Amino acid sequence: MGNLLCCVQVDQSTVAIKEQFGKYQDVLQPGCHFLPWCFGFQLAGHLSLRVQQLDVRCETKTKDNVFVNVVASIQYRALADKANDAFYKLSNTKGQIQAYVFDVIRASVPKLNLDDVFEQKNEIAKAVEDELEKAMSAYGYEIVQTLIVDIEPDEHVKRAMNEINAAARMRVAANEKAEAEKILQIKRAEGEAESKYLSGLGIARQRQAIVDGLRDSVLGFSVNVPGTSAKDVMDMVLLTQYFDTMKEIGASSKSSAVFLPHGPGAVRDVASQIRDGLLQASVDH
Repeated sequence: MGNLLCCVQVDQSTVAIKEQFGKYQDVLQPGCHFLPWCFGFQLAGHLSLRVQQLDVRCETKTKDNVFVNVVASIQYRALADKANDAFYKLSNTKGQIQAYVFDVIRASVPKLNLDDVFEQKNEIAKAVEDELEKAMSAYGYEIVQTLIVDIEPDEHVKRAMNEINAAARMRVAANEKAEAEKILQIKRAEGEAESKYLSGLGIARQRQAIVDGLRDSVLGFSVNVPGTSAKDVMDMVLLTQYFDTMKEIGASSKSSAVFLPHGPGAVRDVASQIRDGLLQASVDH
């Protein structure tokens, strides 16, 4: 019906190219337009002004001879004030953009090692965007944004990179574990040293208490029993300790057989041996 009434509608975010007898005449903005076909006016076509996206996958090789697939995402749109250039100058916009992307990526990536490609993907995207902006502006297109959305090395290379990363992490974990074990051993040794030190203090105090007790016993016995000497008191103490020890050995159910010289003179022999040993130690010092 619109064609019969010579009226045409142009949708929002779209422009139409008006021709007369096959020659470019004007760019029609969104809205309703009168187009008398009887005078040779016609619509050559429509052009969208919306932002469009093109994903380009490019295979190339890095400086260290690793083949990678680089995926670039190009966002572009036609300029309203250059709609006639965008409509007439390019027959295959996507093919033209793809060709420029291939050219820039294959010129940039071979200069970089694989690790540098991952680190400098923003610089690669900027180089692609600058080249496209320079080329496509002459055809009435604006490059809105360019992104490097993926870098895919060969599957074998990817597996090798994962193994290298795993080995590095295992090495760090082993170092941390060894350091933890080292700290545990140091702390354990410090604990044992402190325990032995405290045990030694306890034994020294115990022996000091025994010495103090024996001294008090000797002094008290000498005062209460006139005519006795310190030697007599020590013999009596040793005799008492001897019988107490024999009693404890006999009372213990788990004790092994112990053979000792037993007799009235045995205690005197033991006392003599102790005294001789103490005297000998004093002489040596």
